[in-house]
Amino acid sequence: MTPKSLLRRKESASPLEDLATGGFQCVIPDPAKPAPKKVKRIVFCSGKVYFDIAAERDKRALEEIAIVRIEQLYPFPHEDFQAQIDLYPNAKSIVWAQEEPANQGAWHRIQHYLLEHLRPEHVLTAAQRKSSASPAVGYLALHNQQQKEIIDTALTLEAAATHKKAVA
Repeated sequence: MTPKSLLRRKESASPLEDLATGGFQCVIPDPAKPAPKKVKRIVFCSGKVYFDIAAERDKRALEEIAIVRIEQLYPFPHEDFQAQIDLYPNAKSIVWAQEEPANQGAWHRIQHYLLEHLRPEHVLTAAQRKSSASPAVGYLALHNQQQKEIIDTALTLEAAATHKKAVA
């Protein structure tokens, strides 16, 4: 079964005009449009975790974090991804955030694509659940705790030091 929570979120809906005149975007830039020179961290993600991270960023009034959605994981949108990296020249921290455990989800599939586009000063980390045999913990309180940890890791600049860096 697929989660249906996005169907209830007004933020994930598009007006009919977008369907008639718009088009599919492989990469969706941060709609909050943070000042490019202020951004120190770019969080890339896909799916509903974006809405949780964006809501918390807004609640904390963080201006130094950009959140970019990658809507197409394969074939990887290299040019659109590079454009987002180039947009934020002072960002040193790049984070891939996902709800899935570390051994599931997109992280292992796209990590090498992310690394291809990074500058030497960039540090790539991941905000995700610990590896697990199942995609969900099956206990709501633990799920909520893990979700909070993912969001905190994605939004806390100091958190990158405590998480494993990606290897080239």
